[in-house]
Amino acid sequence: MKKRMMMISIMVAALMLGACGQAVGTVRTMNEETAVTQESGNAEAGTKKNTAVATVEVKDTDGMFSERDLLQTPDLTDAVYLTVSDGEDITIDEEGIYVLSGKASDSTVYVDADDNEKVQLVTDGLVMSNTDTPCIYVKNADKVFITALSEDNSLSVSGSFKADGDTNTDAVIYSKDDLVFNGTGMLAISSTDNGISGKDDIKITGGSLLISCEGSAIEAKDEILIADGNIEITNCNDGLHAEDDDDDSAGYIYIGGGTIDINAADDGIHATATVILDEGDITISAAEGIEATVVQVNGGTTDIKASDDGINAANKCSSMSPLFEMNDGTVSIAMGAGDTDGVDSNGDIRINGGTISITGQSTFDYNGTAEYNGGTIIENGEETNTITNQTFGPGGNMGDPGMMGGHGMRGPGMMDESENMFNPEDVNEMRGHGPMDGNFQMEGPGRHGPMEDAGEQKE
Repeated sequence: MKKRMMMISIMVAALMLGACGQAVGTVRTMNEETAVTQESGNAEAGTKKNTAVATVEVKDTDGMFSERDLLQTPDLTDAVYLTVSDGEDITIDEEGIYVLSGKASDSTVYVDADDNEKVQLVTDGLVMSNTDTPCIYVKNADKVFITALSEDNSLSVSGSFKADGDTNTDAVIYSKDDLVFNGTGMLAISSTDNGISGKDDIKITGGSLLISCEGSAIEAKDEILIADGNIEITNCNDGLHAEDDDDDSAGYIYIGGGTIDINAADDGIHATATVILDEGDITISAAEGIEATVVQVNGGTTDIKASDDGINAANKCSSMSPLFEMNDGTVSIAMGAGDTDGVDSNGDIRINGGTISITGQSTFDYNGTAEYNGGTIIENGEETNTITNQTFGPGGNMGDPGMMGGHGMRGPGMMDESENMFNPEDVNEMRGHGPMDGNFQMEGPGRHGPMEDAGEQKE
């Protein structure tokens, strides 16, 4: 797996705030000299060209995954073989490797080991279907590995989940401690609530996960860390979700490889603090593609179709300023019609490299500053070096209330908020001239220029 230092650009003043639970390091620049921001005199609205980019170390990927995390084929020399059966629970209370097989209904595999013990569950032809309890329930352990060995593993819960005392067990696989998913096989999960819930960290390093659910496909209280594997998520409310209701400094998602396909009703990828994309092939179809306080793209290929914001850097973490930063890789965003944004930042936008292509009536929307330092920006099929800003004054986005409804060029009879993907020709017709050039401004009475102090923030 490619390992690299993940860097997030921030304003120098933000160093005094910390980084939402992540380690704050030394200010650096692209050429390893002291960071000095120099505006180039670029007159195009909302974009500053810098010769040096201030960066701060956030997290080192070295050591993120252990050798055992990355081992896809388990050593079964001393393994214990267990077969599930209808109505019979299995409790594992000591460290070891356990091979699970068989077909059962209304049966739960419990892990209740000591705090320092690691347990590995190897699924080899395991089929479990429950009505109201998790199929796998980790009550206590240091770490639990779930390793798919065969291609015919499936776990499902078809009814409303029943609480375990004060614990709301809301997932087919529910864990109070760290989980690691790996292997060479496949595991299918179907749920009336969440697919996988971890109250600590969840790591995925291999194997295939197919998840269909009504809640979140993969939900962690602290971190979701993905090194590799195939993940297919369908018909869920959220795809990947990392959040702690009691601590807004938690909630971190890292993707360093693999193939991920998400079809979600709400958010494709949602984290309170940070989402970092280093590598991988990611496809998202959702209301909102990616949401976090900081979203950083360092590589890989990401394709987003969204009916709301494609990428949203929102005010979710109290000790971090919202930021979207792109350093490398390829991002393609296709937006639905209506009041939608390709990249919406309640703070800053920095594009240092890579290629970002956005199709939609509002490509960028930010409340802070925007910096273009390199890479390729394509807006509605045309390459530009400008990060346009669609945040306008209190009269509404791109128009006064009496002119176009005050909602991003949407007014009665103009454009409905259907879920159809946006067509650039719609804007050309409303403008009455020429193809979009990335510097669109309304003409006639009620025209506004971009304002430095943002109006209403949208998360």
